[in-house]
Amino acid sequence: MANTGDLFKGAFIKHNNELCQVMEYQHRTPGNLRAFYQVVLRNVKTGKQMEHRFRAGESVEMIRVEFKEMQYLYKDGTSLVVMDPETFDQVYIEESLVGDAAKFLKEEMMLKLSFEGDVAIGAEAPTFVILEITYAEPGVKGDTATNTLKPATLDNGAQVMVPLFVNVGDKVKVDTRTGDYVERVK
Repeated sequence: MANTGDLFKGAFIKHNNELCQVMEYQHRTPGNLRAFYQVVLRNVKTGKQMEHRFRAGESVEMIRVEFKEMQYLYKDGTSLVVMDPETFDQVYIEESLVGDAAKFLKEEMMLKLSFEGDVAIGAEAPTFVILEITYAEPGVKGDTATNTLKPATLDNGAQVMVPLFVNVGDKVKVDTRTGDYVERVK
């Protein structure tokens, strides 16, 4: 068992029988009162954030979480199939672990997964992906005075808003966290 002095940002702990990740923590010593740790925790399963106050020296149960890079293969219903590139083991993970970035996934992309034992508890897509435009309305010449955007369909089926000068066949960089167009890639 560890104590509150061993906490750090990003640590995984068991709190109220739930797996939580430490998002922020502060050690406070207010005046003539006892010291305490003010901690912001994020529940790994629900994503809900909560604040909790631990006494200094209070014991906490630290959880060992293993991180692996795995290759995305394909979607199977509500699950994603990923493969360990070293052992070629295939693992099914829930699409909800990736979040909104799942619509920008393409075969053979590398995902960062976190495991507690054999159970996947988190997945992170690459921050930026490069995809090709398969459909976009043609832009009107001279209509570039303002930052006007038009919808475009990417080669994996996702839709993103792009500037008027982007055409079919262009490759674009997309931010998977927000789903926004970043730049045109040559």
